[in-house]
Amino acid sequence: MSNPDLSNSHAEARALLDGLQFLDPHVHMTSRTADDYQRMAEAGIVAIIEPSFWLGQPRTNAGSYQDYLSSLVGWEPFRASQFGIKHYCTIGLNSKESNNEALAEAVMELLPLYAIKDGVVAIGEIGFDDGTALEEKYFRAQLELAKSLKMPVQIHTPHRNKKQGTIRSMEICLEHGLDPEWVVIDHNNEETVKSVLDAGFWAAFTIYPNTKMGNERMVAVAQQYGSHHIIVDSSADWGLSDPLAVPKTALLMLQSGISRQDVQKMTYFNALEVFGKSGNISEADLQSQAMIDQRKLYNDNSVLRGQVPFVADVVIR
Repeated sequence: MSNPDLSNSHAEARALLDGLQFLDPHVHMTSRTADDYQRMAEAGIVAIIEPSFWLGQPRTNAGSYQDYLSSLVGWEPFRASQFGIKHYCTIGLNSKESNNEALAEAVMELLPLYAIKDGVVAIGEIGFDDGTALEEKYFRAQLELAKSLKMPVQIHTPHRNKKQGTIRSMEICLEHGLDPEWVVIDHNNEETVKSVLDAGFWAAFTIYPNTKMGNERMVAVAQQYGSHHIIVDSSADWGLSDPLAVPKTALLMLQSGISRQDVQKMTYFNALEVFGKSGNISEADLQSQAMIDQRKLYNDNSVLRGQVPFVADVVIR
């Protein structure tokens, strides 16, 4: 994977990216630190969507899951706001923890309470990990929840048997009567993209430093398939990952001759279109003036650790 330079000293990057804004629709900021938010804002990321996911350590009870969901609609939006970034999330029971049936049943009771919170733009990320019967059971249940709430769906496709799992995920969505225009299939690669686009779903790509999709491969996909229904995200989490993957990929696309219009579709407008179907995120929201005041506290806590707080009257998008 190439690693485009976004530093202030790189004049070509600054010139190419000037005026562009980015929405990263799949980034796990729970696993990141405040300086990641700062670097993301400096790179032109104006909004993010944080999907519910597996934290690495299996949760053993619904209480720990509830605390995590509460952070997605509370602490994380506050942290993001301290750097001028709008934070949204998706709510769901991840596929890996669907295999703990007692936990899954308890979490399913919580999801309708959190899915209607401010800033929630989809049910997700849900789908398959190992392709077990329990994973399918709770995948189907959450698709029905999405239908009842008229929410988009964000699908996690498995790392193993990816093509088979991707096709099965789409088949199940169609069995439940979901409109593909309301469903984002994520973690795509060259093996799955044609099937997803041909079926009318949104094809999202996770840009990772060493696995999944590198940004050079993403450029090749965009050159072959264009920008229609294609979304670029970082999925940055506790693994080796990069919260700047979206602007870095945008830069490489521009350097490779892809038009600014197409780049903005894949790194901003396409995600805004599909997740905007929730009614909880819009272009007007993202372009509105926002105040940064790092003197503010959340439950008596600050994002700072003794640093001088930054205060800006408005951030003009």
